[in-house]
Amino acid sequence: MAEGFSRHLKSGEIEAHSAGVNPKGVDPRAVKAMAEVGIDISAQKSRSIDEVKHLEFDYVITLCDNAQKTCPTFPAKTSVMHVGFEDPPRLAAAVRDGEETLTHYRRVRDEIRKFIEGLPEVLPGKDEEA
Repeated sequence: MAEGFSRHLKSGEIEAHSAGVNPKGVDPRAVKAMAEVGIDISAQKSRSIDEVKHLEFDYVITLCDNAQKTCPTFPAKTSVMHVGFEDPPRLAAAVRDGEETLTHYRRVRDEIRKFIEGLPEVLPGKDEEA
């Protein structure tokens, strides 16, 4: 969802690459939640961190606690920050109703959107570049 919002809202400012420490594919419920706000992420690919390790990053932002704990080391020039969002699949695991499941995805989607809308100003060191 974060990559989708980054590409949709900040395409001229941010080049987003999403990768995970344990990719499992793009969640169809996330695709549905994003489609509700007019963003199609159905063609996005769930990539492992190994697939993007050759790229140079100014910033690496981890979005879940597991990624923060297991995130690989990046060169010193890369700023790493953590912005924790709850994991929608984990929240929805105990829910049997499809609509109730989507409420978790929608809430986290909206939290991620708010964070992305604040980029790049909320990134560490942005004040120093001005």
